[in-house]
Amino acid sequence: MSLRPLRVLLALVLSVFLAGCSSAGGGAAPAAPVRTTVTGQSAGDATGDATAEAAAPTGTSGLPTVRAADLPPEARRTLALIARGGPYPYAKDGAVFSNFERILPRKERGHYREYTVKTPGERDRGARRIVTGRNGEIYWTDDHYESFREVITDEN
Repeated sequence: MSLRPLRVLLALVLSVFLAGCSSAGGGAAPAAPVRTTVTGQSAGDATGDATAEAAAPTGTSGLPTVRAADLPPEARRTLALIARGGPYPYAKDGAVFSNFERILPRKERGHYREYTVKTPGERDRGARRIVTGRNGEIYWTDDHYESFREVITDEN
């Protein structure tokens, strides 16, 4: 009987175990605050964009977060429209967001509403959206629901 398959399996199990140990934090120094730009690039990639050096804000959803002040200007304008109750530039703004992707916290149907955030250079609605919840929660996606970040406002 060849020992090669057994060695390969053992090496695989050992590598998975060691990877798990190294990502568990095990007394590592806390991470330094990350400098991000309004466009989400690292500070080293920034080309004159405003930066936020403070530690990342924390939300209640468990999703990554972004400060409202760090959103693109078009998203901040959409937030202002939502706060005023419209009028909205797109017919689908304010429509129920069903959370089919199940990335946002699960709530009953009708809990979430979606709003378009204009994308410069796009002829259609583009991929950027603000999604709000009945309890005041706000989420941002710039990739058409592939990922979300919870928006942290001064009131949070």
